[in-house]
Amino acid sequence: MAEQKYFDFELLGVKRKLPYVRVSPTVGLASFVCISDVELVRAAAPELVKRLPEGVDYLMTAEAKGIILCYEMARIMGHPWFVVARKSRKPYMVDPISHTVNSITTQKEQTLWLDGADAARIRGKRVALIDDVIATGESIGAIESLAVKAGAQVVARAAILAELQSVYRKDIIYLKKHYVFSVGDDGSFTPVESL
Repeated sequence: MAEQKYFDFELLGVKRKLPYVRVSPTVGLASFVCISDVELVRAAAPELVKRLPEGVDYLMTAEAKGIILCYEMARIMGHPWFVVARKSRKPYMVDPISHTVNSITTQKEQTLWLDGADAARIRGKRVALIDDVIATGESIGAIESLAVKAGAQVVARAAILAELQSVYRKDIIYLKKHYVFSVGDDGSFTPVESL
C-alpha cells in the first residue's frame, strides 16, 4: 500500500493536513471534509455571515457536508430554522420537489429532495445557499433549482472554498481558493484550473 500524502491547508489560522484522494485515474482532490470539524466551521461561519447580503430570511444547504456550516451560520444570524435538501426521499415528506445532479465528489448522479413543508417555508423568502465547497457548480445549482421551484428568491451562494472555474464566478461568496489536482503516473498531485 502506498504511503498517504497530504496537502498543507490553512484557513483563518486553522491548519489541517488534507489527504490526497483520487476521484478518477487522472483526477485527485485534497479531501476537505468539514462536517465534523467544529474548530474550522466556527472560524469560517462568522466570516461567511459577514459577507452575506442584508435581509436573508433562510439559509439552505444540501445533505450532508454543508449542514454543520449552515447550522453555525443560522445560529450566528439568530435564525431559528434552516432548510436542508436531502439525498433521498424520506417517508415523512409531503409533496416533495426534486432535482437531479452530478457532483465531482460523489462521482455519480444523485437526486436532491425538498420536503413540501420546507418548500412552503421558503416560498417568497430571500434565501442564501450554503455549501462547503463549490467546484463545478452542479451541487449549488441543484440546491438553487429546488429553491426556485419552491418559489424562493436566491440572494446569495456561499461556500468555504471554491475550486476550478468557480473561483472566477462573480455570483458566489467564498473564503479561499482550493485546488483540484491532476494525478501523474508516479502518484504525484499537480494543481489544475480546469478539468
